Amino acid sequence: MVVEEWGAGGEVERDLTMLAEVLHATVHAGASVSFVLPFSKEESLAFWSEKVLTGVRGGSRRVLVAREGGEIIGTVQLGLDTVPNQRHRAEVTKLLVHPKARRRGIARALMTALEAVALEEGRMLLTLDTQEASVAERLYLSMGYVLVGVIPRYARKALVEEMEGASFLYKELA
Repeated sequence: MVVEEWGAGGEVERDLTMLAEVLHATVHAGASVSFVLPFSKEESLAFWSEKVLTGVRGGSRRVLVAREGGEIIGTVQLGLDTVPNQRHRAEVTKLLVHPKARRRGIARALMTALEAVALEEGRMLLTLDTQEASVAERLYLSMGYVLVGVIPRYARKALVEEMEGASFLYKELA
């Protein structure tokens, strides 16, 4: 597995399809990552091409991908669009690992690489939110992120019309 930055190379169009597949499969596996069923591959592709790629090209977002045999199996984003008095921090978003590739250390590798990218950008404080009491929350805690608190009924679950809590965490890198 290789972790690398995405969005600058010539394979962007081909990669968009793979990234859309990762997001689509992740949502259909129940991940709480902003989308709910029904969620089509076309909607997933639109998210990557219209929102994420635009942010990468505009400099407000950096995206890392994990590849195995050329195939994208995971991704994470670093949001850099902060107000002037918060240029020291960034937001971690959309840590996604394809369901077929889980439990192999991919999410940890992506997060470790993302922290290095954040430091390159001069960002010393990372913030994120995740599904309360989730596998993702346990990963973040094991990597030194600090739980600030939980907001109950924060978002709708992906697969059913039921609300769930969100945990908010941070990590100081320097």
